[in-house]
Amino acid sequence: MIIANPKTLLGGMAIGLIASAALAHGYKAGDLSIEHPWSRETAPGQTSGGGFMMVLNNGTQPDKLMSATSPLAAEVQLHSSSVEGGVMRMRRVEGGIVIPAKGRLELKPGSYHIMFIGLKQPLRKGQQVPVTLKFQRAGKVDVKFTIQPIGSTGPMEDAHAGH
Repeated sequence: MIIANPKTLLGGMAIGLIASAALAHGYKAGDLSIEHPWSRETAPGQTSGGGFMMVLNNGTQPDKLMSATSPLAAEVQLHSSSVEGGVMRMRRVEGGIVIPAKGRLELKPGSYHIMFIGLKQPLRKGQQVPVTLKFQRAGKVDVKFTIQPIGSTGPMEDAHAGH
């Protein structure tokens, strides 16, 4: 009979809890992992906002993010951003955004992102926005976008959101 050292066992449990906390804001859908969906707090009177996340495809087939919906917005669109002649331009993406097999899709400021258009209420730091993502292969996935401070440039976990 093998008995684990209590210190090793407790250390392993602590590592497991830390790993669970790190994955607490992630979702699975088939071969896809959706990590850290987030958005920024909106300014008074602002009627649109962006949504960001990482989508990992662990499968051998590509997938596509086709669309999204949210009860907090009149419309949700997939967008891309680019700089043309020194001016930042946003354009609606038609036909979806590919997540390559064994690859990833990063939706981030200044790149691909989700646009919440016609917000029905302001987005406030600490709140969560329910969103249904629709993928070509993985189907529909309900996620929650965590609202971060207005100047955020990347995902922050709950313990660090105020820093």
